[in-house]
Amino acid sequence: MNGSHDSPRSVRPGEYPLWEEALALVGRDLDALLPGRGPLRLVALPSWDEEEAEEGAGREHVYVALPDGRRHGDHLWHGSASDPGTALAEVAEAAQETVLECLWQVWPVCDEHGLGMHAGQEDGRAVWRCAGGSAPGGPAHVRAAVGGLDAPRRPRRGRREPR
Repeated sequence: MNGSHDSPRSVRPGEYPLWEEALALVGRDLDALLPGRGPLRLVALPSWDEEEAEEGAGREHVYVALPDGRRHGDHLWHGSASDPGTALAEVAEAAQETVLECLWQVWPVCDEHGLGMHAGQEDGRAVWRCAGGSAPGGPAHVRAAVGGLDAPRRPRRGRREPR
């Protein structure tokens, strides 16, 4: 393998504006639930597929990486770079994969059910969805829009009776 394929380069500001905006929102979610782990960044590697590289005139693959450059999972789908909702869902999913596999940390976790959530789209917006319903086999619910997670809420404690 060529050495240039081994070392990712940092994506320059303005190179992929929708992915950069998406990464800023996803970074807020990461910081809300796992403070001190970010900032996430975009890195690029040349396509490893010779046929794809010829067709795309040197197209690169872009990944979501940790601050130290570690990354995991698939590259971002180039078609998502032109639609804000798709870009946000794509970047959120890639960030989740990188955090999970590089830090061995489930993120984000639904504070109501204690389950890992997944990025998806609902009504044209990117959301974090939890599979835990209120009853066994209950419906999934949307916890928050991507970029809208806050610090976990602690369960309310009942008032203590005076002794």
